[in-house]
Amino acid sequence: NQNTSSCKMSDIAINFMAGGIGGMCTVIVGHPFDTVKVRLQTMPMPAPGQKPMFTGALDCCKQTIAKEGFFALYKGMAAPLVGVTPLFAVFFGGCAIGKYIQQKNPEDEMSFMQNINSGAIAGVMTTAVMVPGERIKCLLQVQSAGHAPSGVHYDGPMDVVKKLYKQGGITSIYRGTAATLLRDIPASAAYLSVYEYLKKKFAGEGNAGKLSPGATLMAGGLAGMANWSVCIPADTLKSRLQTAPEGKYPGGIRDVLKEVLREEGPKGLFKGFTPVMLRAFPANAACFFGLELALSFFRMFI
Repeated sequence: NQNTSSCKMSDIAINFMAGGIGGMCTVIVGHPFDTVKVRLQTMPMPAPGQKPMFTGALDCCKQTIAKEGFFALYKGMAAPLVGVTPLFAVFFGGCAIGKYIQQKNPEDEMSFMQNINSGAIAGVMTTAVMVPGERIKCLLQVQSAGHAPSGVHYDGPMDVVKKLYKQGGITSIYRGTAATLLRDIPASAAYLSVYEYLKKKFAGEGNAGKLSPGATLMAGGLAGMANWSVCIPADTLKSRLQTAPEGKYPGGIRDVLKEVLREEGPKGLFKGFTPVMLRAFPANAACFFGLELALSFFRMFI
């Protein structure tokens, strides 16, 4: 029994390390799409009779490259790269903990519902790591677009942390925690359960775990799309809340929701949907490919 317990603990450790590698793959592939998404979500409302700042994802991408060069799409990447590596490590470690809690025996197969529970547990755990990184990333991405809604200019991730702390202490750095939980608990549940379900489907009967690289990429990409289709409205509200000037939304996410519905209607909640879906497939395919590769590498030694 002690053996089983140490086997499970090493599984959590392996998932934690492999998750970090998967996370790095995600950021490198997905960050340009994320920059476009945040700029679309937070662009100012056009004055009556005026054209919007960007007409869509492609226009935003073209304008960004024309005005600021190709690498502008990678602005603010240091924060998610530093944040996402431990974040994905915590997420996949959390999934393994969820599995550990629910399984009587390590060989037991997880049901779809159990995978949903594991993903939700991991979603709660990642929020603590994610909120500051997301807040820094959004503020840096938005100010590069030529309008800083907060009215403050930042010189980089550390400068953001210093100024936010000075402005409102730790609560300012963690602004958007409830919005992030609202987004990440259902999204993480969808992410893990869809991936595990597709993995089983693609591997065929009695062949679980033996996936071809193409099938891993496909399952990971579709799981990423499932994850984002669940959480884009909450993500839009979170981006608005985290890039707004201090004190603009005293009621938090409820105030943002009221404003979006009043000014733009329900479709305003789905801003940035195109770049999100374009990013979701390759970024998450890269994530699970990196994860599975790292898992099989670590398992050779443990």
